[in-house]
Amino acid sequence: MTDHKERRQRAIADLIRSRLLTSQEELAEQLGSLGFAATQATISRDLEQIGAVKVRRDGQLSYALPNNGQPGPGVRLSAVFRDWVRSVEPAGNLVVIKTPPGSAQLVGFALDQSDLSEIAGTICGDDTIFIACRAAKQAAALSSKLKAATLQ
Repeated sequence: MTDHKERRQRAIADLIRSRLLTSQEELAEQLGSLGFAATQATISRDLEQIGAVKVRRDGQLSYALPNNGQPGPGVRLSAVFRDWVRSVEPAGNLVVIKTPPGSAQLVGFALDQSDLSEIAGTICGDDTIFIACRAAKQAAALSSKLKAATLQ
């Protein structure tokens, strides 16, 4: 990572922590005032790389960072689950997740990027995800954890 990119991403993280930013356009304006010229595509990549997600605060969607500004499963996975998951059920050593049609790949990607040790692997269809766990006990625990993520 280049020094300029690191400084820009630190500036983005600082802006997200200090202001309620609701769009990439707002973020681009704030970055510009700090001397960072960046395209929407660059800002989008930076947000993904630092783990920023949109969360609802006081009835308004705005950007937030996981703990310490480092990418992680907590905030991101909760946001994805809250928006895209309809149900989570354990089935033996599997966890079955239902999503709206066409959304399973998005949720599966978030799961694959997470650090959930219970997950041995995932298979995504159009609206269903199968998560393989090493044991039924792990599937039950993971199911509970993921159900809680849909409520956050």
